[in-house]
Amino acid sequence: MKNYFAHKTAVIDAGAKIASGVKIWHFSHIMPGAIIGEKCNIGQNVFIADEVVLGKNVKIQNNVSVYAGVICEDDVFLGPSCVFTNVLNPRSAVNRRGEYLKTRIGEGATIGANATIVCGNDIGKYAFIGAGSVVTKTVLPYALLVGNPAKQIGWMSEVGQRLEFDDRGKAICVESREIYTLENGEVRK
Repeated sequence: MKNYFAHKTAVIDAGAKIASGVKIWHFSHIMPGAIIGEKCNIGQNVFIADEVVLGKNVKIQNNVSVYAGVICEDDVFLGPSCVFTNVLNPRSAVNRRGEYLKTRIGEGATIGANATIVCGNDIGKYAFIGAGSVVTKTVLPYALLVGNPAKQIGWMSEVGQRLEFDDRGKAICVESREIYTLENGEVRK
């Protein structure tokens, strides 16, 4: 007996591991080696490949393809039509299936709508990638990146508010009131 919801148009291949409380919406396809954690929400027209691991409470908006080698930790948000790659130098005439690069999206991170994540570049926990950005380098935890190629323009709190650090390297989140410290180019809570 399945303990998740799948819309009647969703295709779930035998061998996919889907935890309880998951919702899979219209026209989505889950491949046999995919592992989906508890309470994930898979939007419409989403493709989840073999060798993809989704932690708990991952939210994937419509029209996202998550390719082999992508690992999303708990509470990751993938915005509509964001894109992952898994080969750095694809060619139609060259089979590079054994060359897939891993990409890890850290706990609580957000990838904005239409952003592209080039494979092999990990996204740190609670990082925030702005809509339409193209990530070509590893991203620090709590970093805020925008543009093409994506450049860091600041820092974000765990609840998604921009952090403004004072001259002592301290910031208070305007929403949660939690205190963050910036030291040696890294943010800590």
